Amino acid sequence: MKSVKHIQQKIHNEHQLQQELMRWRKFGKTVAFTNGCFDILHAGHIHSLMQAASFADILIVGLNSDASTKRLKGENRPVNNEQNRALLLASLVMVDAVVLFDEDTPHKLITSVMPDVLVKGGDYSVDTIVGAKEVMANGGKVEIIPLVEGLSTTSLLQKIERL
Repeated sequence: MKSVKHIQQKIHNEHQLQQELMRWRKFGKTVAFTNGCFDILHAGHIHSLMQAASFADILIVGLNSDASTKRLKGENRPVNNEQNRALLLASLVMVDAVVLFDEDTPHKLITSVMPDVLVKGGDYSVDTIVGAKEVMANGGKVEIIPLVEGLSTTSLLQKIERL
């Protein structure tokens, strides 16, 4: 029988995340950080998370809270609540930690984590990535990964509406 207790343990508040970061860094682990709403998990998300995980030993995912997602995406979002979205992300093998943030951007969280690698999708540039200048000033890198054409939550929701 497989134990799934570790999945729930990957979901952290900011204090718990700091404790994990200290432990990981003590063992010389490199840390990558990415973020998003991950409202309806799809193959584009999986592709992006696999790529993000390839840049470091540890992958931390900053997850927009329900309130933050609603402000960014509109009144009808999120489709899945933050607890369900966090659980889905935590169940992925490439994700080591999930932490919710309530602000419109993850700036505070990024500067708190100060990852070795900050990862965002191809619809961003280094100039538009929140936290990029702080991460680079700290000796870290910013990686921009290509999006998978035609795979987005918005396009998925539009397809569902047409059914």
